[in-house]
Parts: sequence; structure tokens; C-alpha cells
Amino acid sequence: MSTANRHWILARRPVGNGYAEAFALETETLPALAEGQILVANKVLSMDSGTRMYMTDREDSYQPGTPLGAKLIGTVLGVVVESRHAAYKAGDRVRCYGQWADYSVVEPDATYCTGLDDAHDDLKAYVGIYGANGWTAWVGVVETGAAKAGETFVVSAAAGCTGLMAGQIAKARGCRVIGIAGGAAKCDLLTREYGFDGAIDYKAADVEAELARLCPNGIDVYFDNVGGAILDAALANMALFGRVAVCGLITNYIAEGPVPGPYRFDQVLMKRLRIEGFFSPDFYAREPEFNPQLARLAAAGQLRLPFEVSTGLEATSAAFTKLFTGANIGKVVVEL
Repeated sequence: MSTANRHWILARRPVGNGYAEAFALETETLPALAEGQILVANKVLSMDSGTRMYMTDREDSYQPGTPLGAKLIGTVLGVVVESRHAAYKAGDRVRCYGQWADYSVVEPDATYCTGLDDAHDDLKAYVGIYGANGWTAWVGVVETGAAKAGETFVVSAAAGCTGLMAGQIAKARGCRVIGIAGGAAKCDLLTREYGFDGAIDYKAADVEAELARLCPNGIDVYFDNVGGAILDAALANMALFGRVAVCGLITNYIAEGPVPGPYRFDQVLMKRLRIEGFFSPDFYAREPEFNPQLARLAAAGQLRLPFEVSTGLEATSAAFTKLFTGANIGKVVVEL
């Protein structure tokens, strides 16, 4: 029986945050599966800022650009409805790189795809604490940033999914934690609900001056999600032998031309800093190692994550836009 499938395509390269104009919703009849493929009924679409790089035609990105007219892709959670792959059967719950669509056709041997355990009834957990964002927060704090008890830890985009978890993980390790976020309400939430020791509203404050005030002995670890002027403000306030863990560069993602490097790059030498980028697909295979650590923190009440849920495939472009306009707190998903 033929199955209709609504799917989003990249109709044009987005300018700034003009995703509503760049995406187009189309409908197809799904072809028969080829050997080695599975058909997944999408239940949750994960909205991730790094996906913005897929929408460019840059040749120096970590991900080849999506051709115009092609389906938009990202991490999806769903249920297998048909399988021509020996490792998957109908009814299996999976997390994979799929299409922003009602259904995803996936080749598990050619792209990321994994079956899900029964630890969590709510599928969203597998793109929250127990997904790439949670693993990224853990690696950035524990390994790349090597945060230790008594150190000062600063994170940008602190009310977003990864930043919020990174701050909580650092706090659980005994760090003094400062978050940078947009708006007084978010800053209040960070300190009142999530245990941050301080918060800076980058929309209203002089970030460099506030970091100097809140971090009088310097920043030992800066977890960077945005780059740009916020990175410069952090570099000016780093402690000797500090570490900068580069997780994301939102400023670069939406820029329409080359973005200048850090103006305060001299501080790398003056403060003997270490700057290192890290990228979640490099450690997907370590999920069995990460999840018990994250579950321990969650069970102790030291790690919590709110979800910003949009409903229906039609809501995808508006949900994606929230990542870049500061309209979200925690993890943004689309439920189908």
C-alpha cells in the first residue's frame, strides 16, 4: 500500500534567521524499501543549532551542505514500521539521522542509527539528557574542559539545552558556575531553579565587565556555544592556564560573510590558554558509558532539563527559529 509522506525541503539558502522562507513543505509517495533500509514513523524531531551548517554551501563545514531541493535532515526519534535490515524489526524504537518528515527512510549501515532501550517511556529523553546534547555537555565539562572542584566555570547560551546541562554538571563537580543568557527572566531562572551561582544578561549588560566582577580570580573553564563578542569577553577574563571548550558557534552559523577571529586572541598566549573544539558524532559510540553517569546526576536531582515542545510537522520552521532568537529554555523538539 502506498504511503504519503510530507517532508521539508531546503528551497533556498536561509538568510539570517529566515527559515520560514527557506523551507518548503512537500508531499511524496514513499517508494518501496531497498535491501538494508528501514522505514521509521517519526515521533520526535530534534531541533539542534548545528543543523544550521547543513543549510549552507560552505566547503569548510564539518557537514556537507544540503543541496537545494533536498530533504532537510536531523536527529529523529521514531518507531520502525517496515524493515529490510536484519538488525531491525517493526515496532523497534530508534534514534537516527532521518528526514524532517512524517516518515524517514534510513540506511542504518550508512548513517547513524541505534535501537533504544526501555529505560524511558518518554521518547524525548533520548534527545535530552540521554542523547547527544547530554553527552556533549558531559564531555565538554569533564573531558575537554577538565573542570575541577573549586574552579570557576562559565557557559554561554546557558538557558539552551546543552548549556543548561553543562552548567548543572559543572556545579555537581563542585565548580562555581556563571551562565550567560539572553534576558532577565532566563538569568533569574538559572540562579533560582538550576543552581547557577550567577548569571549575565548579554542583552542588557556589559558582558566583559560583568565577568570581571563575578569572576575576580578569572575563568578556569569557558564552555563556548556562541563565539563572537561573547568569546572575546571570556578571553579577556580567563585565568592562567584556563581552558576554552568550543561546543558551538551560533554567531558564525547565521553570519552572511566571514566572521573575524577573536579580537582578544592575544590572551591565549598571555594566559597560556588551551582552546579545543569537540563534536558529538565523535563520541556517539560511548553512549553506554555516558548515560549511567547522567542518570546518577538526574536521580540525585542535580541534572534537570525542560523541553520546549512544538506540535505537528508544520511547526518545524518556527521551532527551529527559536534556537537562534533566544525564544527557548532547554531542549526544543517537534512532536508529530
